[in-house]
Amino acid sequence: MSQNAYESGRLNLPFVGFCTFAKSPTCEQWDQIDADVAFMGAPFDCGTQWRSGARMGPRSVREASTLFSFGHSGAYDHEDDVMYLEGVRIQDIGDADMVHTNTEKSHANIEYGVRKILEAGAMPVVVGGDHSVNAPCIRAFADAGKGPIHIIQIDAHLDFVDERHGVRFGHGNPIRRASEQDHITGMTQLGIRNVSSSNRHDHQAAEAAGSTVLSVRDVRRLGPEGVLALIPEGVNYYITIDIDGFDPSIAPGTGTPSHGGFTYYEVMEVLQGVANKGEVVGIDLCEVAPDYDPTGSTSILAAQVLMNLIGYVFHARGKRQAQE
Repeated sequence: MSQNAYESGRLNLPFVGFCTFAKSPTCEQWDQIDADVAFMGAPFDCGTQWRSGARMGPRSVREASTLFSFGHSGAYDHEDDVMYLEGVRIQDIGDADMVHTNTEKSHANIEYGVRKILEAGAMPVVVGGDHSVNAPCIRAFADAGKGPIHIIQIDAHLDFVDERHGVRFGHGNPIRRASEQDHITGMTQLGIRNVSSSNRHDHQAAEAAGSTVLSVRDVRRLGPEGVLALIPEGVNYYITIDIDGFDPSIAPGTGTPSHGGFTYYEVMEVLQGVANKGEVVGIDLCEVAPDYDPTGSTSILAAQVLMNLIGYVFHARGKRQAQE
């Protein structure tokens, strides 16, 4: 840090300045997005069927991400000997407009935001909100020229319920809704465990739709390389992360915690492998409900996952482009 920067007070410390994702610049005019990555919040939790509060997720993840803003051009990982995020341009485009109690309109606004990101040639990174926000994110890719797309899901729950109590677009439905779209050609669902909202018929329907369903114990038995071997090549990948895929010992701030979940590196080693395997075209992370975690560690985990994942994606993309 230069003396002039110090004297001007522009130290870029985590707790000063505007609270955007990774302290990145804002872009309020969605027709003027100019970035490699566009971060958008989707503060919607009307799709929850138990504990609400995920609408506070985007703001809490933004705040936590200021810790990882670094104040320089990248982040060095000594294990990989790579300077991640070097030259990656990130913009925070704010939140999609939420219309309280109106799922259809709120989801339409999320879809619109993702479409504007894709039109600008940026990769969308969307933070919910409950996991129902995945449905409009996936719809936005329908005519974006990014298919075929294979979904990589980190989650405690299958989210493959067709309809329950008349609900088709809640947080238990998004992967079923995704499977019904032509540009989605399969799913790899990791971390599914314990007593959850899905029944045997839902699991059978998921497998019939082209899904590979692995529990936490399955993933541990196979190891990262074994899991990656089950993921098809020659397609693009969309990564959707429900924070309850992680064990509640490290991610208690969520509406539907499920014990026996992943540790940090179990998830990140698989996601790094996915980034190296092929093109990641979009990311969402959902179900952070900060009020259930007074330590803030869940939000910090979410921010760290996203920052590292973005780094993996663009480093792998750069290597592929250099080989072409």
